[in-house]
Amino acid sequence: MEALERQVRRLDQRLAHLHQQSDRLIRWRLLVFLLGTAVSLYTLWQYGPWLWGGISAIFVIGFAYTVRQHRHIDTATTQHKIWQQIKQMHLARMRLEWDAIPETLPVPPDLEHPFARDLDVIGHRSLHRLLDTAVSQQGSIRLRDWLLETTPNPEETAVRQTLIRELTDLSSFRDRLILHAIIGDEDKETEAATAVSGHNKWPGQRLLDWLNQQKPAPTLRPALIILSLLAVSNITLLLLDIARGIGPWYLVSWIPYAIIAALQIRQTAPLFEDASFLADGLRKLQAIFHLLETYHYSGRPHLRNLCAPFLDEEKRPSTQLHRISRIIAGAGIRFNPALWLLLNTLLPWDSYFAYRMNQASADLQTLLPNWLDTWYQLEALSSLAHFAYLNPAAQYPEFTPVDSSILFKTQRIGHPLIPTATRICNDVQFAQLGDIFLITGSNMAGKSTFLRTLGINLCLAYAGGPVIAQQLQTRFFRLYTSIQVADSLAHGFSFFYAEVRRLQAMLTALQQPTAVPLFFLIDEIFRGTNNRERLIGSREYVRALAGGFGIGAIATHDLELVKLADELPGLGNFHFRDDVADGRMTFDYKLHPGPCPTTNALKIMRLAGLPISQSAYQAN
Repeated sequence: MEALERQVRRLDQRLAHLHQQSDRLIRWRLLVFLLGTAVSLYTLWQYGPWLWGGISAIFVIGFAYTVRQHRHIDTATTQHKIWQQIKQMHLARMRLEWDAIPETLPVPPDLEHPFARDLDVIGHRSLHRLLDTAVSQQGSIRLRDWLLETTPNPEETAVRQTLIRELTDLSSFRDRLILHAIIGDEDKETEAATAVSGHNKWPGQRLLDWLNQQKPAPTLRPALIILSLLAVSNITLLLLDIARGIGPWYLVSWIPYAIIAALQIRQTAPLFEDASFLADGLRKLQAIFHLLETYHYSGRPHLRNLCAPFLDEEKRPSTQLHRISRIIAGAGIRFNPALWLLLNTLLPWDSYFAYRMNQASADLQTLLPNWLDTWYQLEALSSLAHFAYLNPAAQYPEFTPVDSSILFKTQRIGHPLIPTATRICNDVQFAQLGDIFLITGSNMAGKSTFLRTLGINLCLAYAGGPVIAQQLQTRFFRLYTSIQVADSLAHGFSFFYAEVRRLQAMLTALQQPTAVPLFFLIDEIFRGTNNRERLIGSREYVRALAGGFGIGAIATHDLELVKLADELPGLGNFHFRDDVADGRMTFDYKLHPGPCPTTNALKIMRLAGLPISQSAYQAN
């Protein structure tokens, strides 16, 4: 954090210096313009046009030089501003200053997921928003998909973890990945303001969709061959007529040439527009692709292998962009109607460049998806590597094999969305499949946060990132939660019915014959009904969970449920404590063995000033 703060201060100083240089150059530009105008007019009046031309050329060159230097200063200022904003975003993420952390993609309104909302993986103050440094929409979506995987893939997780480890030390490379992605647009100031703030992420899919809609024109090649032969004949006969006067025999070949060229107009008409659109899309990617082409991946074999599509000399993006640029230059002749008509009269100019454009589009249909996929992958990986870099105490999890005696064991596990200064960590261990932690405790003691702590760290682990723990050893689990279930007016579900549906889906998932066991987290079973029926339903549901193909934790206020430990060997009682000191509730947020010995609802009511009598309080 201190290093980032120093960098921000240095960038402030550098920006102040650049602003001074810019102001100085503005004054020089004005001075050169005014002095040049005055001297030129005086020279023209006194000495005539010859000396006037030389003097004017000197001042024009001087003015052009100051303009060029001013543009360099403006570009440097923009880049330094973006660089400073990137550093400030890192600081905001370290401090959990949500107002300064860029927004991420909105939550899909129809998303139904077994844990996304319960664990704050998505949303306004979510893990996804904390991690997401992607500039592209697809990079952000890929990170979100990794965090929301319902059945983790051990091989993919291992590959991601290896790449994230390599990227963690490359802080400059990761920041340049963001910087180059932002400055790819011509309107750098606007792009910087929107991309750095998290709004208007770059929609790369539009370019791919456009390419996929382009259909090959099979008649271009044979028509181009015929037109080329006729053009050679036209020019040869025309030269012979000029040299030897053989007569206008060139009209014999020129007439079919003109007819075929006219028939090709439909296919060649959109040539310039298509080439310009494609070049504009690639130009926005040019800076980021250039970084990936030229970066030295020494000592990072896995990262180099990932970026292999950018290292092929013949198929690298810069080669294709130069190819498209040449096509645009050739097609741009149409802006000079006289020259365009002359060239197309003599040569199949438009047909040739339309054919080249057709070839380039076909090649990009194959190459571009791979380039973009690699970039999206890098953005998602870099987001997790940023998190690892900004949280040096975080540790990478160790994934245990199926036959290991360690099922789930962690030391000092904490919640990543709680500031480090106030975060309380706990030790947890599940011994065998079928184990259940029944967690009791007072209101605000930390039960729900503890459940979310376990779940959100598993999301991080399976995405390939480090976790907020001193150590985490775990098998791969499917994750399912019932923590903050909501009613649905659109579907006509009450809160209770929505909870029943969620718990039934969880039980079904637990009973599925699969090689991946379930990790379930439940906060307050059947809270939407009366005490008597809630207790009966909760007992039966816990009995159904016990001994199943999974492990989990249940937080509850129903102290009667702790008696189930006498009949269910896999059920263990744990609790969070509270106390009253100087008229205030205090909590240690530490997990303790055994059932909770106290309750605090009436304490909270009395401390808030509600009319709870002393006799009622003491009777409780």
